Amino acid sequence: MAKVKRVFICQECGYESPKWMGKCPSCEQWNTMVEEIQKPESAQRNIGIGSFSTSHPQSINNISIENEERYKTGIDELDRVLGGGIVKGSLILIGGDPGIGKSTLLLQICNILGQRHGTVLYVSGEESTKQIKIRANRLDVDGRGIYIISETNLETILEHIRSVQPAFLIIDSIQTIFNSQLSSAPGSVSQVRECTAAFMNVAKTNDIATFVVGHVTKEGSIAGPRVLEHMVDTVLYFEGERHHTYRILRSVKNRFGSTNEIGLFEMRDRGLVEVQNPSELMLSGRTNGVSGSVVLCSIEGTRPMLVEIQALVSTTAFGMARRMSTGIDYNRVVLLMAVLEKKVGMQLYNQDTYVNVAGGLKIDEPAADLAVIAAIASSFRNIAIPPNIVVMGEVGLTGEVRGISQVEKRISECAKLGFDTCVIPGDSLKGIKQNKNINIVGVDNVSEALNVILGGTSPR
Repeated sequence: MAKVKRVFICQECGYESPKWMGKCPSCEQWNTMVEEIQKPESAQRNIGIGSFSTSHPQSINNISIENEERYKTGIDELDRVLGGGIVKGSLILIGGDPGIGKSTLLLQICNILGQRHGTVLYVSGEESTKQIKIRANRLDVDGRGIYIISETNLETILEHIRSVQPAFLIIDSIQTIFNSQLSSAPGSVSQVRECTAAFMNVAKTNDIATFVVGHVTKEGSIAGPRVLEHMVDTVLYFEGERHHTYRILRSVKNRFGSTNEIGLFEMRDRGLVEVQNPSELMLSGRTNGVSGSVVLCSIEGTRPMLVEIQALVSTTAFGMARRMSTGIDYNRVVLLMAVLEKKVGMQLYNQDTYVNVAGGLKIDEPAADLAVIAAIASSFRNIAIPPNIVVMGEVGLTGEVRGISQVEKRISECAKLGFDTCVIPGDSLKGIKQNKNINIVGVDNVSEALNVILGGTSPR
């Protein structure tokens, strides 16, 4: 009988050590080493985890390239995030907060896939088959081609896969599945890693498109080892508050399509409904004629999206002014406020400043800099920005407004939604086609931009 060995594994990077350490020497993170019992080598061979037995070296010139077959899910927003549909044999990881709608979305996908493309095997480790049936009735799921089991044992699940031979496999969730040949508890580093490796092996060798649901930690990242996200082909995150109706599905990794693509959904009684015009939704409820509000055209993946940037600046009642931001990086906001103080002369050291991206969207591209500065300056001076202006541009530390990418696509989206003025970096004016439906204004620095946005200076 093979001896078991106790090792300490980093939950972030998977580094193994024979003894516990406070700081991982590989990823340099603190308190990430967790004790695990390493399984015998024979156990790994018994369940077929590891390298593919049918693989063999071949010349790269002899490899034929075929177009990957994609299955349409019937939900356009999801197909966009996946890069055009589900690729045969792909392994897709979906994460999100509890109650955000992961299981609801997957059950809706099963309804389309089972009717059009082949058999679906839904493995639930958290709910009974009757609970899933109740949800299926609420979502009007037809049920043709869908097989459901409530099971957490890996070996049993693999046997069901061999007997059913599905075209699609859904694991809900990976943290509940366990390999009985490992003595560690379900959800531990070794269990999550080895179970995912087993499903990856099954997906690749049998061309089964597999969805894996992953729990998230309180910080919002996928629970378990970081290597889990490296193993899969696609990583999708559900964002949004579960107490609100709108959900954002974001792709942060995709080997078969664009990364950082997003899809927008609304949670209703009958399940998740895709939102066809996100820009119109993000601007709904916007109040005109108030200070501290400006519209930004951001690029999310391949899609231009108009969002409202809000700022509130008020004199602090304490010794040190507060700075808060929602939906945009806090450190970036502090940096832009320093540019306003140094290059424009605004005294913000004694002002509480709050910045918010309306609608729950998270913006991380530099093109939002100029809109944030315009919103803060508008609130500080108590001057309302005209509601028909869209602002975009990156701001440097010397106060210059730098060029941004995909300007024509952004301008077309602004014109389509009825805006008549677009403030962009002066460098981005070069080579773009003039749009007769919108007035394009180029600015070179922050002072010039604020004069145009707040002061009504004539465009050049």
